Amino acid sequence: MELDRVVVASFGSEIEAEIAKGRLASEGIAAVIMLDDAGGMLPSLQSNAGVTIMVPREHEEIARRLLDGLAFTMEDGLVNLPAWQALKTHYLKASEQHLRELFAEDPKRGETMTVDALGIYFDYSKHRITSETLGLLFQLAEEAGLRTRIDAMFRGDTINVTENRAVLHTALRAPVGRSIVVDGNDVVPQVHAVLDKMSDFSTRVRNGEWKGYTGKTIRTIVNIGIGGSDLGPVMAYEALRYYSRRDLTFRFVSNVDGTDFAEATHDLDAEETLFIVASKTFTTLETMTNAHTARDWALRTLKHPDAVARHFVAVSTNAKEVAKFGIDTANMFGFWDWVGGRYSMCSAIGLSTMIAIGPDNFREMLDGFHQMDEHFRTAPFERNLPVLMGLLGLWYTDFFDAETIAVLPYEQYLKRFPAYLQQLTMESNGKHVTLDGKEVDYQTGPIYWGEPGTNGQHSFYQLIHQGTKFIPCDFIGFIEPLHPLGRHHDLLLANMIAQAEALAFGKTSEEVEAEGAPAWLVPHKTFEGNRPSTTILIERLTPGALGKLVALYEHSVFTQGAIWDIDPFDQWGVELGKALATRIIPELESGTEAALTHDSSTNRLIKKCRRSKE
Repeated sequence: MELDRVVVASFGSEIEAEIAKGRLASEGIAAVIMLDDAGGMLPSLQSNAGVTIMVPREHEEIARRLLDGLAFTMEDGLVNLPAWQALKTHYLKASEQHLRELFAEDPKRGETMTVDALGIYFDYSKHRITSETLGLLFQLAEEAGLRTRIDAMFRGDTINVTENRAVLHTALRAPVGRSIVVDGNDVVPQVHAVLDKMSDFSTRVRNGEWKGYTGKTIRTIVNIGIGGSDLGPVMAYEALRYYSRRDLTFRFVSNVDGTDFAEATHDLDAEETLFIVASKTFTTLETMTNAHTARDWALRTLKHPDAVARHFVAVSTNAKEVAKFGIDTANMFGFWDWVGGRYSMCSAIGLSTMIAIGPDNFREMLDGFHQMDEHFRTAPFERNLPVLMGLLGLWYTDFFDAETIAVLPYEQYLKRFPAYLQQLTMESNGKHVTLDGKEVDYQTGPIYWGEPGTNGQHSFYQLIHQGTKFIPCDFIGFIEPLHPLGRHHDLLLANMIAQAEALAFGKTSEEVEAEGAPAWLVPHKTFEGNRPSTTILIERLTPGALGKLVALYEHSVFTQGAIWDIDPFDQWGVELGKALATRIIPELESGTEAALTHDSSTNRLIKKCRRSKE
């Protein structure tokens, strides 16, 4: 017998209705989403579409009451949420408080404002917050439907709405036995089939069983990719170099600038070199330009086209183009549309990483990722590391007008970590419209940047300490060194801890005067302090620790994107420049003077570049 259902709320888009449905489900009410068009297939992004929520009549009253606040949220936007409005008022007081006062008022602040989870000690006590601030931030997360959106991501719902895709990088590190169903298919067995194939191939390369065309052992692996197909592998290789095979050389080519390829291969022996070409479609301009150059370079030595199959493998889903290139499709490692490039280092994109550190270490890294996934999925917001990190970043971005966040790893192996985070954070949250296409009226993704300590101290820390820019910082350190050389590690950690202390508390003019500085010099030597930072301490840099650290930032990005009501998993902003470049390429390469129809500046630049060929 069909239930007697009634409409209790309507929304402007399907994603809003999904959040409402999750809110009701948490109270045990089974809701149904109804779309107004005749076919029942309205696009998720269509606004004012009249997407409605229906519940059994017996639950009508409680459902309306539960959705009252949520309906207000969706109709009037993030800035009209009660918690957002309360944070605006609270900011007026919080912005006047100095960290010196906050620590003086609460001597145990450095103990209570910390979370110790998964082997990560997360000290957020040096932030310009109080327990009231935290309460309001957690309230904001609840009102914005963060928990519902977390659940939707882990279920495999279509939360990348502009590309109509699920978002399941978490499935890449799900253990055997888990079940995650997308479009009726359990994807976890597929993931492990690819991992097993990667493990088999990596082992054959590492133990010398995989030979080049002339029978020589492979000694150099060159990864060709760009964006997530490069930044993740490069970062992971550098971060885990301590665990890598030192008798194998690894190079990475990404830039279409010929210098990148030339320098990566200038001292290599083609007979001992294996190229990994990473391109999902096998049509990416930069990657395929470099791949064809690599094939030409290899065949100048190896001569026969059959050699390509012994010196090239592919990470792709386009078997036709892979075979056309000359690669044996048996050596093609696939991945899926529900894996975004910047979230793909746990997929076959990590093949170079697995060859470098071995399958066992790679799986340890995946386990670290998975542990943080589960922590994010299940931990209460008050003890949830990614949620805390994301909310703190939002607090500064939207209320203090902070434009950048500095990531400062006090570990040389993490020298490429800030560059990796630049894509992860800015390509994800660099958006100006909400999920239903409305212009935001608040700030979204900040700029991420950084360098390893202590190098940065002698470069840009001056601006962080005494400049006019407000820059929250993340300090990342490891208690146990991988290379225990004398006093080195104690000096490193002492500097990291000191920088966080100096940023927080500064140095007053009275303290400077007491040191005997002349009056004219006092202003120059005074440090305002009150500069916020997080300190992240981990026991030791291991593959598992790296997995936890990367996943921490992944999920903090999602936390912010969910609250900002944007799509952290598309990247339409990179498309226009690529399309225009495709138009300009033949204008630069043409043997005859082409008629140019760009603006006057662009036309002039093309003509200037063409003159070098005349």
